[in-house]
Amino acid sequence: MSRILTVGAAQLGPIQRADGRARVVARMVELIRQAKSHGCDVVAFPELALTTFFPRWFMEDQAEIDSFFERAMPGPETRALFEAASEARIGFQLGFAERTEQGGRIRRFNTAILVDRDGRIAGRYRKIHLPGHAEHEPWRAFQHLEKRYFEVGDLGWGVWRTMGANMGMAICNDRRWPETYRVMGLQDVEMVFIGYNTPRHNPPAPDHDRLSEFHNQLVMQAGAYQNATWIVGIAKCGVEEGCEMIGNSSIIAPTGQVVAQALTQDDELVVARCDLDVGLSYKRSTFNFARHREPQAYRLIVERKGAEPPQET
Repeated sequence: MSRILTVGAAQLGPIQRADGRARVVARMVELIRQAKSHGCDVVAFPELALTTFFPRWFMEDQAEIDSFFERAMPGPETRALFEAASEARIGFQLGFAERTEQGGRIRRFNTAILVDRDGRIAGRYRKIHLPGHAEHEPWRAFQHLEKRYFEVGDLGWGVWRTMGANMGMAICNDRRWPETYRVMGLQDVEMVFIGYNTPRHNPPAPDHDRLSEFHNQLVMQAGAYQNATWIVGIAKCGVEEGCEMIGNSSIIAPTGQVVAQALTQDDELVVARCDLDVGLSYKRSTFNFARHREPQAYRLIVERKGAEPPQET
């Protein structure tokens, strides 16, 4: 008998800097309402879903920076989202900027949480592959200062058994790195949520701009197939503070096939009935890790950070 999980990828259109959290949460609650009408078991929201993508600005006032961060989850503005999802008996995944105190110091992460149908936080992930730069680069059309505002995530890629599935999370740039998927694949992951805010324009490499959607699909479909897992990619998209971000929110099967995809660059719920057992034939054959992986040959992956050419002979 198949194990079916009905999933909603809750794409969000642009969030402007002047938009308050209450207004954004109201939009998200509406997507929860739609998800309930479609019989969804779980809904996934994008990276940094509660605010505009603030790393596009260079800021030095820490109070201004911290205004984009959540000090508690749920907090006063986000409690309505937890309540709406719990009432609908729908689990959800949410990306946000996290400010926390650990060991007597303040730490800041680009974070995602997985919340079960009872409104309990079942899993937490902090973004590891931070793109962009740390210093002011005024030559750019817009900045990408994730390396300035966030620390590298310290939790690794976990997988949690919740809502009847082995679920994992990654965030935006993580999707471009095969190690992201493989670490979760080695934990028998069955569904991975990946929220993103991806500008169409890449200031250091504008020749990549025309391939933005292609690269987005390429890496998620490869990750799904090579690890025999469902991938749910969720965009915040559209023209946000003058910066265009790509959409293409997608639900991808363990076969690597896209089974559902957003059509707009606005708030849109993408729904698919996901058979969690589809990946079993791949995990038992082509990607039977226990039978076919040769980890002794992969040491260079963890021993070397940057690429080095071979010596001349």
